[in-house]
Amino acid sequence: MGRTRPDRSPRPGRPPRLDRRQFVQLAGAGGAALAASACGRGDRGEPAAKPAAEPARPATDRPIVRVASVPTAVEGNVLPTLIADFEHQTRYRVELTTTPQLYQLARAGKVDLLISHYGHRDAEAFVLDGLGEWPRTIFSNQMALVGPPGDPAGVRDLRDAGEAMRAIARTRSPFVLNDLDGVHYLTEILWHAAGCPDRTGWFLDLRASGQEAIDRASQLGAYSLWGLTPFLRLRAAKPLQLEPLVLADPLLHRMLVSIIAKPGAGNDVNTGGALALQSHLLAPATQARIRTIRYPGADAATWVPAGRHNRTAILPRA
Repeated sequence: MGRTRPDRSPRPGRPPRLDRRQFVQLAGAGGAALAASACGRGDRGEPAAKPAAEPARPATDRPIVRVASVPTAVEGNVLPTLIADFEHQTRYRVELTTTPQLYQLARAGKVDLLISHYGHRDAEAFVLDGLGEWPRTIFSNQMALVGPPGDPAGVRDLRDAGEAMRAIARTRSPFVLNDLDGVHYLTEILWHAAGCPDRTGWFLDLRASGQEAIDRASQLGAYSLWGLTPFLRLRAAKPLQLEPLVLADPLLHRMLVSIIAKPGAGNDVNTGGALALQSHLLAPATQARIRTIRYPGADAATWVPAGRHNRTAILPRA
């Protein structure tokens, strides 16, 4: 039998559905507060008066929201930054767990809100099994076409990754396939976008993936594809003769979503806290802030706001 938390009442029977009114009401407790504080407006151009600050609550007196996230959203410091804002502005305290096995934790009733890639192998089953609410798009992380500093194909700063692949094929510059599932799929898209050029001699399938593929590309002076944050982390740990060269194409964005866990037998889910945090992540001021957060060592934007991809009715309004 699950324990009951002081900030909500047990709900017998069928788990509640999250409707627009609940979401927008909770936005006022979390996300909308950020929008108001970031862009307050007063009459005749005067600054809006600041509301009186509430006395700080002891940490032990603040209801907890349990969040589990894939490492991507945490290692670049985007999610910890947004959570710190949320804790500062609301009565909640967040316990953040970083693990690729976040859906196993959620199935065990240990998570209120999940943050993962939309294509995470366990996300679809979790929702279809009735354990989670519909995913809400929050932000995208950045893939990168990396290559040697000399850039023999001349692709640096191109905005069309298909055009970059075409240039690599035309100049017969070596390209190492990164054989991760999603990256391999993206490579095939770019190859088709380039006009399906003959792969002989320049396109190298070495049966390597992740770090191994990038190491081989560095050794061979070749181009390759990988996530920007793991690439930068690897480059900080060891010398690589590679640089991120193409970033701007939307094809290189990989969507991350939030999923609110549903309460069930034996699961004491903090639905209200999870809704408040999700609402905060979708607030306009938070979405704008996401764009400003940089991974250490990266000058370009690392994260792309994605809240607008949700249906309009669910988006909070200031």
